[in-house]
Amino acid sequence: MTTKRDYYEILGISRDADEGEIKSKYRKLAMKYHPDRNPGDKAAEENFKEAAEAYEVLRDPQKRSLYDQYGHQGLEGAGFSGFGGFDDIFSSFGDIFEDFFGFGGGRRGGRSRSVRGADLRYDMNLSFMDAAFGTETQISVEKRATCPGCNGSRCEPGSQPETCRHCGGTGQISRSQGFFTVRTTCPHCRGGGQTISDPCKKCGGNGKVVVSKKVSVRIPAGVDTGSRLRLTGEGEPGAQGGPPGDLYVFIQVDAHDFFERHNTDVVCQVPISFIQATLGDKITLPTLNGEKSLDIPKGTQPNELFRFHGEGIPSLRTGQRGDQIIRVDIKTPTGISREQEKLLREFAALEENKFTNKLKNMFSKKKAAR
Repeated sequence: MTTKRDYYEILGISRDADEGEIKSKYRKLAMKYHPDRNPGDKAAEENFKEAAEAYEVLRDPQKRSLYDQYGHQGLEGAGFSGFGGFDDIFSSFGDIFEDFFGFGGGRRGGRSRSVRGADLRYDMNLSFMDAAFGTETQISVEKRATCPGCNGSRCEPGSQPETCRHCGGTGQISRSQGFFTVRTTCPHCRGGGQTISDPCKKCGGNGKVVVSKKVSVRIPAGVDTGSRLRLTGEGEPGAQGGPPGDLYVFIQVDAHDFFERHNTDVVCQVPISFIQATLGDKITLPTLNGEKSLDIPKGTQPNELFRFHGEGIPSLRTGQRGDQIIRVDIKTPTGISREQEKLLREFAALEENKFTNKLKNMFSKKKAAR
């Protein structure tokens, strides 16, 4: 198993580096290790990929927060596993490579650059219990898909696209600029390498139409409000043969009537009578897994805490469950009968005598000590 280096160490930045510093450091490393400047150098290729992965995580506030808390394991648990290859890197960071080379891919070649599809977002509400135990559900996502009328060709059936005569089908116009050959997107075909004289009427020559797709989502046990799930390849389709984007599901967990979540612990408040608190009792309480008995000891005080170990919510990182914490709320009785009041007054008198005797004993001991 390969041990990954620390992302901050890779970019040579402190853990409180801001967005500008992160981007600046990555630009320098990307320029240094770019495969076009280091042909055949495997070490440079690995450094290039490593820097890209570090930048992808640290530039994203949510990925960065997850990494700061849980490290590489936390990212893997959320579905992030890095880049598959150079094409993924160039399509994700096209704006940076345009600064270097004048076009998105930053690679030499004679074909149109593939473009990764856009990511999509879906906001999901979950019940408290579904978040605690996990679930599997289906969601409907509206996304673009290949037009069934033209099968993605963008042409009306019976016609064909034509090779762009301005760029020769490459989608780019080339010119020399110092050390590099600079390529810019062809303004005539907009980088497609082809022109359409008879566009498809169904999609308007776009090659894509909006459809509603059912997507299965597995919710792991322990998610909380703010958790984000990544469904790889379920975003918008790519262009020019590029890979599809991803679908990100953002979780919002509903409140529960009895339980309140504190990280992996669940807290509940249970009312008991002052008689139960004084004499002790055994009560039955609900837990996430069913009912369980709790012994109330004699002399229990208001807001005293009790704990059921392992009856909380599983940790997303370790799977270990937290505890259920019970806070007792001692209720003062109202609307008591005359007989109950009489008994309470007798009890109060006994308590007062007990307190008075305690004070007398205390002062007697102080006098004797003198």
